[in-house]
Amino acid sequence: MSYRLAALVALTLFAVAACGSDGTMARVQDPFSGGYPMYRDKATGLDVIFGTPDLGVGTQRIAFAVLARDGLVREPTLPVTLRRGSDRQSVTARYYPFPTGTRGIYMAQVTFPKASTYTIEVEVPRPEGKSVRLGFPAEVATKPASIAVGDRAPASRNRLASDVTSLAELTTSSQPDPALYRTRIEDALAASRPLVVVFASPAFCTTPLCGPQVEDLSTLARDYAGQAEFIHVDLYENPHEIKGDLSRARRTPLLVEWGLRTDEWTFVIGPDGRVAARFEAYAVREEVEGALKTVLGR
Repeated sequence: MSYRLAALVALTLFAVAACGSDGTMARVQDPFSGGYPMYRDKATGLDVIFGTPDLGVGTQRIAFAVLARDGLVREPTLPVTLRRGSDRQSVTARYYPFPTGTRGIYMAQVTFPKASTYTIEVEVPRPEGKSVRLGFPAEVATKPASIAVGDRAPASRNRLASDVTSLAELTTSSQPDPALYRTRIEDALAASRPLVVVFASPAFCTTPLCGPQVEDLSTLARDYAGQAEFIHVDLYENPHEIKGDLSRARRTPLLVEWGLRTDEWTFVIGPDGRVAARFEAYAVREEVEGALKTVLGR
């Protein structure tokens, strides 16, 4: 399904309850969400899709998209307030357009001092000159469900090009890059090689938070050839059998190994085998490359 169609369905077909008594937006049940929670303000029709629901205590990256009836909100920056009880933390979220130009994501760094339920409030200007304050919940655990920064990366046995007769058995990409399917994660870790691992399914990248992460990985693999390993793991272990019908799909068991519950992830791992950076939802190149340069000692 195309992003345009998915957005149209999300805007027109889902039943939505009124905002809760605590002032937060109502949760929308969206089958095309990729696991990312979606919230709607009934009065304005504005939706927020939260791209980083897997959060732990400490300084964390948050990412979200704001969707109006006429498409994505693309203001350069939006004021964000993190609230828990009487505690407040104010930051500015910056808009990052995806390379394709059709989508984009807001990102900011916030600090969660303790495990709790927080409210993220986003102030969105509207065409009539007023601003709307949108609030949605963020559940913060002591540690996230996925492999966290500082954890040892799992020594996963991802399948390689040499294990199959065609790259179509490894990826839903229509133009797969062989360089992304030549190294096992376990072998890179055993050799103390820095690596970047992307979990994503290019053919089913339909939500506003899903971007061309695999294509970006190919570019980094060319630019940093010989300095690190670059590995793509598709969300599905039988992409060649799906043929556009997700009812045939089988999720790869590696997602369980890494604790992944949403549909696009990037991990940068140092030569010590520990996760140096993790990015839920689409991560722009400057984020991933910045973390890669750090583990390369640049």
